[in-house]
Amino acid sequence: MTNSIKKIVLTGGPCAGKTTALVKVIEHFSSLGYKVFTIPEVPTMFSQSGMDYLTTNRKLFYEGEKATLEVQLALEDKFQRMAEQCEEPVIIICDRGAMDISAYMSPETWDTITKAVGTSTTALRDQRYDAVLHLVSAADGAEKFYTTTNNKQRTEGLEMARLIDKKVIDAWTGHPHLRVINNHEDFNNKLHRVLKEISSVLGIPQPIVEERKYIVELTGEIPNCIESEITQTYLVAEPGCEVRLRRRGWQGKYVYVHTTKKNISNSEQLETERQISSNLYTSLLQQADPYRKTIQKTRKSFIWKGQYFELDNFLKPVSGLMILETKGITEQESVNFPPFIKVVKDITGVSEYYNYNIALKG
Repeated sequence: MTNSIKKIVLTGGPCAGKTTALVKVIEHFSSLGYKVFTIPEVPTMFSQSGMDYLTTNRKLFYEGEKATLEVQLALEDKFQRMAEQCEEPVIIICDRGAMDISAYMSPETWDTITKAVGTSTTALRDQRYDAVLHLVSAADGAEKFYTTTNNKQRTEGLEMARLIDKKVIDAWTGHPHLRVINNHEDFNNKLHRVLKEISSVLGIPQPIVEERKYIVELTGEIPNCIESEITQTYLVAEPGCEVRLRRRGWQGKYVYVHTTKKNISNSEQLETERQISSNLYTSLLQQADPYRKTIQKTRKSFIWKGQYFELDNFLKPVSGLMILETKGITEQESVNFPPFIKVVKDITGVSEYYNYNIALKG
């Protein structure tokens, strides 16, 4: 993949605003001089052509899903070839990506299909796309906007829609640039966040935004959460620059990410992120900042009333500290705290609680 071509998946639960977001993405980035290709949602195309994904005929289901994956990959590959001929920078936006298909079948069936197509989950999830943006379904926290009238292919009830949201996020978990985009009291904020995340992938400096953070206590079970272990090491870097290595593991699988944050000015920051091999990760650990300790924490990620939360439980160098973070909520909006979270203190913008500073040796 050349530097000037970025392939981004726009996904989400039912009635998440993907269609509207696609229009905004095309308008916004075309006006900035990008050539924008959009790849249509293949399952919808198949449904409109007579494929019944709810069929009880197992052979038909298998052939239909296998064909869905094959056509998805073929379309992406053809548009990639077209993009390589363009002189201007290109964004390929996929209306759902390959891993979305896996959310609608058993892991065993998915495994059989990927093998038959000559690929794997690792290749499709971790190596194929530059970023994955998941828009939360309006069925979760923005029910008044949830409707089945604008898409004949949509018959999900609210509960099913929430379940699909969870399954799709599960399917993409492990992609180094998965971003879950909350529902908002104002839908325009959701669209703005999509444009902001894509701009970040394209290396366009972004305004420095303090995400909402809280010290909390956990008072009950978190339903439908995704658990992972995170090891974070800061490397020696030039002033005004933060370089971080992260190893994230869940269910015995690991992903390694190298992140650089650089302040362009007092109000703008450029963040670049790339997935690296375990060998390079081990090698780069030699450049660890001698003044900072490695952070170890467990993370529980979950959606509650349309908002996406990450709950970090720190194990080292401090223990017993729990920080709840929610992404992309504007200053005017309220946070929908779940009943199993007790807020102890609002630490939004309090620098001593930045991971970078928590890692400082005493």
